[in-house]
Amino acid sequence: MADSSSGKGLLDHAVKPKHLKRYKDLGRLVLRYGEAAGVRRAGLGTALEDLRDDPEEITAGKPEDLAADLEKMGPTFIKLGQILSTRPDVLPPAYLEALTRLQDNVEEVPFEEIERVVSEELGVRISKAFRSFESRPLAAASLGQVHRAELRDGRVVAVKVQRPGIRDTIRTDLEALEELAQLADSHTDAGRRYSFTTLLEEFRDALLAELNYREEASNLTALADSLKEFPSILVPRPIPDYCAERVLTMEYVHGANLASLSPVVRLEADRKGLLSELFRAYLHQALVDGLVHADPHPGNVFLTPDNKIALIDVGMVLRIPEGMREELLKMVLALSEGDGEDAARLCERMGDATPQYDRKAFTRQVARMAVHAQQAHGQDAQMGRVVLAVARAAGEHGLRPPRELTLIGKTLLALDGIADLLDPEFDPHAAIRSNALSLAQRHLLLSTKPGSIVSSLLETRDFVTELPRRVNRALDALGENNMEVRVRVIDESQILTGLHQMANRLSMATILAALIVGASLLMRVPTTWTVLGYPVIAVLFFVAAAAGGITLLWSIWKGDKKTEREAKGG
Repeated sequence: MADSSSGKGLLDHAVKPKHLKRYKDLGRLVLRYGEAAGVRRAGLGTALEDLRDDPEEITAGKPEDLAADLEKMGPTFIKLGQILSTRPDVLPPAYLEALTRLQDNVEEVPFEEIERVVSEELGVRISKAFRSFESRPLAAASLGQVHRAELRDGRVVAVKVQRPGIRDTIRTDLEALEELAQLADSHTDAGRRYSFTTLLEEFRDALLAELNYREEASNLTALADSLKEFPSILVPRPIPDYCAERVLTMEYVHGANLASLSPVVRLEADRKGLLSELFRAYLHQALVDGLVHADPHPGNVFLTPDNKIALIDVGMVLRIPEGMREELLKMVLALSEGDGEDAARLCERMGDATPQYDRKAFTRQVARMAVHAQQAHGQDAQMGRVVLAVARAAGEHGLRPPRELTLIGKTLLALDGIADLLDPEFDPHAAIRSNALSLAQRHLLLSTKPGSIVSSLLETRDFVTELPRRVNRALDALGENNMEVRVRVIDESQILTGLHQMANRLSMATILAALIVGASLLMRVPTTWTVLGYPVIAVLFFVAAAAGGITLLWSIWKGDKKTEREAKGG
């Protein structure tokens, strides 16, 4: 542990005074939910002096308390908690579950400020762009709030408006987090193990993408196109002329989110059919199209009056590379079949192994989890829990799982939560197995791109075009006796000679050993024929054995020298 003076020097050198409040807030979190020594090793001990006099500040907090503390710290840390909820290799299960329930409980932005943002982004007054615009929001979140409005042509829309000044707040918070992440990576074991800088980069990319509403509009369109073959799944499309970087206008979805529905309404819906199609749609978009709505919790999933499932709030969308889709598909299928060894192998192939990686221990643990999950029922059979458990086991055994795996696990876990609301008896393993063949077929068809087909055809054309010329050259060389066949073979005679020499040496060594054993036994036989008090025959055997041993050693040495000279000469 570094002393206070060294910590102070590091702090003064690495951080900025304007971020001291954020350092203190973050340090308080670590003191309550982490290891205080890690904070001091990172050089933050002097920034937390005032906390040590208040026992309440350093009392270990419960997982629910962490979610509440992050909510108090503002939108950046609410989003950070949501990202951390996808990292089972970093946090224990209780904290992951608490952070999954993290909510954006924020005050509404005054309508005057909302009106100003809309006018600045669209370039016209609200009264010119919309026939009506409700001043009271439908929902208020940490990054923005949603208002119901009506376009000039009569269409009812939902308008998502970004909170004024939120970008500057997030930019300042990200700077403080970046400095602390660099310190933690350099001066703590946890930082070197988990690479907080890498984690922060992923968080920054996701958060900045969520702040750009044009990108969310693109996500809505892509998701709607991906799920257009599922008639019971609805994705509101954006209104392009009314979208900007801080304003997103989309089709209005009538209905209510699943979390707010009464049990009677849920019973009236086609629960099994809707849930089966929703699960199939997510498997299709994740493992075939590579586009995942990464936050399908019940608050973001609506049930419409005509019994359709509507997906809203697609600010967080995961795009999975084509190569990883196939690996993820194989892994999910392996887990559903209870093949833990194959699942562990696939996870290792996708992940990043550290020097501490223990392959055998990881494989054994995943095998046990897969068998247990296959035999489980109810909540224990939830596929999301299994995938996240595999990712957590990877982190425990020194394997950094890919971000795509943990987000897929979180998505499946959210679907499991929806299943609990609609149909508690739903079996995700059976759903995956029943859709396995169609998923594989679709993946195979989509992976066969026109470009690869054209490339293969061109290579085939080149082969067919060159084949007659190559055959003619070979036949001409054969007719002119210019055909040469070069084959490297082993010299059988040399091998047989070596084997004979080896057998002879072994035989001679056996005979010499027998002579020595026999001479030792004859030493105990009384006889009148002695030399220096020893039996003559025994002495003769010893002399013969010694002479034979010397001869054998000479033969071995001479043969090895000859072989060495031949090798150098060849």
